[in-house]
Amino acid sequence: MRRTPWLSLAMLVAALALAWRFWPVPPDVATPREARGPSPGGATINAPARPSPYPEFLPPEAVTTLDSIERGGPFAHDRDGSVFQNRERRLPERPRGYYREYTVETPGASDRGARRIVTGGDPPEVFYYTNDHYRSFHAFEAGS
Repeated sequence: MRRTPWLSLAMLVAALALAWRFWPVPPDVATPREARGPSPGGATINAPARPSPYPEFLPPEAVTTLDSIERGGPFAHDRDGSVFQNRERRLPERPRGYYREYTVETPGASDRGARRIVTGGDPPEVFYYTNDHYRSFHAFEAGS
């Protein structure tokens, strides 16, 4: 019995579809624990060693910057730690010198990029994140 090329092609496509469906997924791409629902016996699957004390909207590079702020440096850019003047008046008005700005690295950027963390107080008591070079800010609490 002779097979037609279409039948062979269909069998190949079906085999690839099955292989794709059951191919193992690397852990960093796997479905988050919350989306999978409870596990048998209540065990936690793929749970992080320690939950992040920072909000989810912060990129990983912001956490690196926050760690540097907490340690008092070193910082990647000369302007890190300089006075943020709040010229746009998007943050609450405070005396000059209250706010300080720090660069949040932007992967692929050839300059400082647009992402910053702005802190207020010494030691910092308020924290803001901007990803659009001061056009908008998101307040957050720094965890420890």
